[in-house]
Amino acid sequence: MTVWDDLVGQDRVQEQLGAAARDADALVTANSAGEAVPPGSKMTHAWLFTGPPGSGRSTAARAFAAALQCTSPDRALGGAPGCGFCDGCHTALIGTHADVEVIRTDLLSIGVKETRELVRRAQLSPAVGRWQVIVMEDADRLTEGAGNVLLKAVEEPAPRTVWLLCAPSLEDVLPTIRSRCRHLTLRTPPVDAVADVLIRRDGIDPERAASAARATQGHIGRARRLATDERARARRAAVLKLPLRVHDVGGCLKAAQELIDTATDDARQLAEEVDVKETEDLKAALGGVAGGRMPRGTAGAMKELEDRQKRRRTRTQRDSLDLALSELTGFYRDVLALQLGSRIALANTDVRDALDRVAESSTPERTLRRIEAVIACRRALDRNVAPLLAVEAMTMSLRAG
Repeated sequence: MTVWDDLVGQDRVQEQLGAAARDADALVTANSAGEAVPPGSKMTHAWLFTGPPGSGRSTAARAFAAALQCTSPDRALGGAPGCGFCDGCHTALIGTHADVEVIRTDLLSIGVKETRELVRRAQLSPAVGRWQVIVMEDADRLTEGAGNVLLKAVEEPAPRTVWLLCAPSLEDVLPTIRSRCRHLTLRTPPVDAVADVLIRRDGIDPERAASAARATQGHIGRARRLATDERARARRAAVLKLPLRVHDVGGCLKAAQELIDTATDDARQLAEEVDVKETEDLKAALGGVAGGRMPRGTAGAMKELEDRQKRRRTRTQRDSLDLALSELTGFYRDVLALQLGSRIALANTDVRDALDRVAESSTPERTLRRIEAVIACRRALDRNVAPLLAVEAMTMSLRAG
């Protein structure tokens, strides 16, 4: 076992990070001994991980953070950092290492206030580890103001601080920030590799693992959820029936409403699981008594929590809609492959009858226009168009396409 075990299908990236971790270890050792820093180091203070959803950007960043904190005695004998067993590796991977801060957001953006706190922390020396490591899993969600705050820290880093930023693409990060980072591009993992991970690590039945990996086209997180969550399978099945239900205006509008309702239900279910506990914990921290009134001066804190929970529900709804649109894109991709006689593997073999029906009743040109309609819907949602309006426009285009 090493820290790289969960990084699927990224051999080149793993090799680069492993080399950087070795040089980082040599740098810390040299500084501790008062010796000269070895020349030609592959280590740098800021990294940017990009790649399509499910490629393992945050997994790579977390693994690298763990390798930087590795304290295995084998390092001194020429072994590579990142053993996976030592206290440094273990605590970094499970999220309890004092010098590894992992930032992820369940909101629509990361603001200036949170970023300033991160920058303040970045100026501190490591408390117990070899490096102060800050992993930002959603660097693409930084507001412009927050990005400008972060830029200062990336331009003038503390000697033992490392920033690990993750984003879908270079274009999702401010040019001034990405120009100061070492860039690593991850690829979509092979379907077979994803299925193997689900079998080996999660104990999933091989047939179900293969089906989930194929249906999600190598997206590790979605494949795991699809293989383990009956509700996720039912939701996907409903989404893949949509292309057969948009023959008339009534069917289009009904299908759009059902997509929105499903996304809203996902947000509500998350709220039921998380919001109640958050609210009760905050009330207890503020001195509230069960069934009684809150102490004076606490209304602001409660209102701030309510606002945060509302923003999280919006983010959850958007994420659920985005997943449904990704599945629709995959459906029409398979339709196009059938129409063109392509030999590429189909992702949605479990709905082959539906694929055949749509392929036979349309043309490749119409299928391309339908794919464009789904993409246009995603862009509209990114521009904060009302979800129902965006989805209704898409379903009407799927009918007219």
